[in-house]
Amino acid sequence: MDILTIIIGIAIGMAGGFGIAKFLEKSNVSNLIKNAKKEASSILKDANLEAENIKKDKILQAKEKFIELKSEHEQVILSRDRKVAEVEKRVRDKESQVSNELAKAKKVNDDFEAKTNEYQAKIESLEKKSAEIDKMHKSQVEQLEVISGLSAEDAKNQLVESLKAEAKTNAMGYIQETLEEAKLTAQQEAKKIIINTIQRVGTEEAVENCVSVFNIESDDVKGRIIGREGRNIRAIEAATGVEIIVDDTPEAIILSCFDPVRREIARLALHKLVTDGRIHPARIEEVVAKTTKQIDDEIIEVGKRTVIDLGIHGLHPELIKVVGRMKYRSSYGQNLLQHSREVSKLCGIMAAELGLNVKLAKRAGLLHDIGKVPDTESDLPHALLGMQWAEKYGEKEEVCNAIGAHHDEIEMKSLLSPIVQVCDAISGARPGARRQVLDSYIQRLKDLEDIAYGFNGVKSAYAIQAGRELRVIVESEKVSDDNASNLSFEISQKIQTEMTYPGQVKITVIRETRAVNIAK
Repeated sequence: MDILTIIIGIAIGMAGGFGIAKFLEKSNVSNLIKNAKKEASSILKDANLEAENIKKDKILQAKEKFIELKSEHEQVILSRDRKVAEVEKRVRDKESQVSNELAKAKKVNDDFEAKTNEYQAKIESLEKKSAEIDKMHKSQVEQLEVISGLSAEDAKNQLVESLKAEAKTNAMGYIQETLEEAKLTAQQEAKKIIINTIQRVGTEEAVENCVSVFNIESDDVKGRIIGREGRNIRAIEAATGVEIIVDDTPEAIILSCFDPVRREIARLALHKLVTDGRIHPARIEEVVAKTTKQIDDEIIEVGKRTVIDLGIHGLHPELIKVVGRMKYRSSYGQNLLQHSREVSKLCGIMAAELGLNVKLAKRAGLLHDIGKVPDTESDLPHALLGMQWAEKYGEKEEVCNAIGAHHDEIEMKSLLSPIVQVCDAISGARPGARRQVLDSYIQRLKDLEDIAYGFNGVKSAYAIQAGRELRVIVESEKVSDDNASNLSFEISQKIQTEMTYPGQVKITVIRETRAVNIAK
């Protein structure tokens, strides 16, 4: 019984403990749920506050972006308005120019109508005089028949002879008067056209320049250009044919040569060498070769830009190259390309005044001196040589004739020919256009070099120091050291006998032996 009572008490105690535990667990769960709800409410509240702050920031950023875009849009609108205003100004200027041209055209038309009315009045006067002569003729016939008692046929013959002589005299006087007036009018119109053409083209004066200045950053570069014992400067002079003068002039080196192509090659090569920093004879020869190729490419580019600027199309590539080479040629100190461009513009203006083909006139004016470009001497005058080139590369007959006839070597066959001749004379004869002293000086230097090239074994020859020295580079395989001395003497003797020059000419013959191998 006691055991049973204990068991029952234990069971009752366990049941009561279980109930108490359940009650406590339920109470804890309720508290956890309340706490969780409070935390969730707090989190939601914080989230709403944060969302509100983010919303305000985004709205503020959007407003700032809007203001920025609005400012940019206003700048674009202002820029567009300025451009529109500039276009409107150009349009107004063009309208003003067109109005002026129309006024000029109206004046010319009025002058033409006045001349026409004047000639019409003269024709009517002539008709009246003819009617009066007929009336007098009839009156004389009647009087002769009454007074002379001659037959009508005889009187008629005598009267006809008399009237023929009188009419011939009157007609000759009228014709002479009309011709004189026509000549005067034609001369005035021609002078007017030429003056208008000259006034509409403005060009520069010729400048006699045989030196170029190469600027350097510091005088330390001069020593690197000279090299050890002067080997670098000698290599540059031998490769380019340009005399390099290194003196006390601060931050500058003088390049002296009569040939502008050589000077430009030397200047560009020096610039590359100084920029690169590697200056030695092998590198110098490499850079000079590359620069020479670069100048050839630049010549083609200059020719293309020239024909595009003048509105000339369909020119053969070889002729474009010839036009580019004009940049490095001169005639009596006048740059050949500048002279040809000037003649081309003059021809275009004059052809427009005379109602001829403007593009064809410009083409003939640009090409009229291409015969002066070749380096080799020719037996033909430059006008005929240029005409041959134009025919070779498919130019029209009028253009070829204008080129060949602009110095009266051949007969003029079209109206373009006298236009080109006149415009060439205008371009060359204007004050400041040419300097004959420089041209004769350059010709003397070329003659010096040509004499040296006339001997066997001469590789290259350069006239330097204003023609006071002739530097001759020979091929070591063909000329020995002893022959080099003899060659120098022979060249000096030929210069003495064939040329006229001031002072003395020093002939320096350079012979160099070089062995080159490549390690692979």
